[in-house]
Amino acid sequence: MTGDYHRSLIITHTTLFIAMTTVFSWISIPFIPVPITLQTLGVLLTGTIMKRYAGIPMALYLLLGAIGLPVFHNGAAGLGVLIGPTGGYLIGFIPAAIMVGLCYEQESEKIHVAGLASGILIIYLFGLSWLILSVPMGIIPAITAGMLPFIPGDIIKSTAAFLITKRIQPYTTRLTTR
Repeated sequence: MTGDYHRSLIITHTTLFIAMTTVFSWISIPFIPVPITLQTLGVLLTGTIMKRYAGIPMALYLLLGAIGLPVFHNGAAGLGVLIGPTGGYLIGFIPAAIMVGLCYEQESEKIHVAGLASGILIIYLFGLSWLILSVPMGIIPAITAGMLPFIPGDIIKSTAAFLITKRIQPYTTRLTTR
């Protein structure tokens, strides 16, 4: 595969996954303090398909939101979102997508499942840490409000990402092979 073709695939996939994560941010079940959206499904799918390049669309997604494009939940935008109570979850999208991507470069489905679980845990780690600092609140209230209600949905989203990727992966392998 030529370098130009490979770069064009990365650019195309980056654009696709930014758009998908943006659309998924608008699909939500209202919940306080953190809305339940499909954004994490977008993060996981970005990792499973873009593999080692998964951090690129997530970083650009956050950059677009930071400069004012309405890409976050309900069209929110600006640095205020990133430094607000949910900002840690958003920042966690970058390392989560990278972790999932690195795990999906391996052949083992067990490693794929571990990667998806690790991606969700990374988002929780960043999100809860920032929630504790920004609100401020203790660890137990933060876990109670910012993690426990979301675990069932995140299990469903992780399962969906696994199944979707398994179905479409034969058509996406060219991205990370040269």
